[in-house]
Amino acid sequence: MTRHSILAAAAALALTAGPALAAEGWGIDHEQETRIEAKVVDLLCEVSGDCTENCGNGKRQLGLLLDDGRLVPVVKNFDIFAGATADLLPFCGKRVTADGLLISNPKMPMFALQFKREGTDGKWSRANWFGKAWSKANGGKKAGAWYKHDARVLETLKASGVYGIPGLKPSE
Repeated sequence: MTRHSILAAAAALALTAGPALAAEGWGIDHEQETRIEAKVVDLLCEVSGDCTENCGNGKRQLGLLLDDGRLVPVVKNFDIFAGATADLLPFCGKRVTADGLLISNPKMPMFALQFKREGTDGKWSRANWFGKAWSKANGGKKAGAWYKHDARVLETLKASGVYGIPGLKPSE
């Protein structure tokens, strides 16, 4: 093979291989940078049999059902205090490839989602749909520190107080 044909073959392989995404570790005990294939499921449905259409239409926590039967709750990685439902709901009942951190704590295993794609050959997307969905639902406000401006959070704080102590304000 000539040098030119070797370079051409390498370039073709690089173009067809797709992105080499890799989870970014946090230094959490029991964490493992992982890419897994699994089915997106409604956790409440799987655990209790209380099932609704479309995984609860965004009102329930979603998880991954692994091929060996393990059920792994999914948490967020990029948006603070946000769940992964916005990222996973479009894949309800479908198989995905998820890239992130598998935290295999014996008391509570979970998966910190960083990237996802449908099946094994879908287009990769960053797990940041919560912020986009929140912004759209709130008149285009930037999500940033969304929890400081979210009507539901403010209403809960007003009723229950900070840390669940009625009357306690954030500055106290």
